[in-house]
Amino acid sequence: MKNKRYQWIWKWHFIGGLVSLPIVLLLAITGMIYLFKDNYEKTARQSLKKVKPEIKKISFEQQWKIAKQNWKRKPSGVVLPQNAHEATEFVSGRFSGKASLFINPYSGNVQGKWQINQTDMYKVRKLHGELLLGSYGTKIVELVASWMVVLLLTGIYLFWPREQGWRGLFRIRFKATKRILFRDLHAVAGFWFSLLLLVILAGGLPWTDVWGSGFKWVHNQTNMGYPATWQGRSFKSIPQGKALSLDQMMAKAKTLNLPGEVTIALPRAKTSVFSVSNRTNKLPKMAMYHFDRYSGKLLHKATWGDIGLMMKGRLWAMAFHQGQFGFWNWWLVFFTALGLLFISITALLSYLKRKRKGNWSIPPVPADWQISKGLMGFVLFLSVFFPLFGVSLIVIFVGGQLNNLQVKSSRSLSR
Repeated sequence: MKNKRYQWIWKWHFIGGLVSLPIVLLLAITGMIYLFKDNYEKTARQSLKKVKPEIKKISFEQQWKIAKQNWKRKPSGVVLPQNAHEATEFVSGRFSGKASLFINPYSGNVQGKWQINQTDMYKVRKLHGELLLGSYGTKIVELVASWMVVLLLTGIYLFWPREQGWRGLFRIRFKATKRILFRDLHAVAGFWFSLLLLVILAGGLPWTDVWGSGFKWVHNQTNMGYPATWQGRSFKSIPQGKALSLDQMMAKAKTLNLPGEVTIALPRAKTSVFSVSNRTNKLPKMAMYHFDRYSGKLLHKATWGDIGLMMKGRLWAMAFHQGQFGFWNWWLVFFTALGLLFISITALLSYLKRKRKGNWSIPPVPADWQISKGLMGFVLFLSVFFPLFGVSLIVIFVGGQLNNLQVKSSRSLSR
């Protein structure tokens, strides 16, 4: 029974790997390239941000007016400058639609504009996450990512040494045939990279359409996401007297001593509030402050402790996926992506050495094999947890049944 189960798992590991391989290779390569995003864009952004300090400085309030006059977009926020050599960065939009306008705080001149969706690295990211096919591509990437989880789990089962003991976890037969050598390189590297690959895959899934939407729905229903008070829309300023100037708000934000990049969300209406937040790789230091636009009174403060467990896990996994926790994290993700590329290439070489001419060489499964209830339950769990994986199994099953009917029909006609 165990041998038949092994053959069945090996067959599906083989099929899943064969179908996923082209996309996996693309994801590994584009993922490594995208890790260089900050270094690649640093020079271009520095030319927009860097200014020569002068004695007289224009107020932030005046710079806000200049931004509104020189930009088709409406500024939604302003980044707190970290030193006198930085231009003031006004921002508009979110995520891939985010854009920045840089103003020289001494001359009032517009230094330039920066739009995320017009950069080279944005194209790499779209290729990595969507295959440049929009929502259809996102679903393909999600399907492949789901199968990658299955491939890693089945690979661990297939490779786990049953007779050789722990030495089998390191054994590579260099003197054997090339097929066996490539197989061993694939299996050993796959085993040792499996845990890191699973963590990195977990960090990528929140960006997907189906799984990501489901995850978001669950943490919203269970109140395990951001608290309702995180966004400033739930708070109102009381219009009394003169509103705070942007300079006063910037000074107030500076006294908070928040780490990372600090952004002040600009009020869009008379009753809107000033909201101060920071973006940092020190996630427990994240915070959100809401201030009354007129009195300057702190209306609410939300910190890492107010964020739900599921959202905390999501933020950590996504940051790890992008190598944002520093030098060690960057190199670990880069090395793992390189490992994935190595695993994929050695799998392809092993397959090409194994493949017979005119045949896919799919591993056979005994005709009398019956899947156990436990294994069936595990497959059903994976199908529910990864919906697109479940849909692909249904398609494969229906395709297999239609093929069997066609074979039977052909045999009947030939008699």
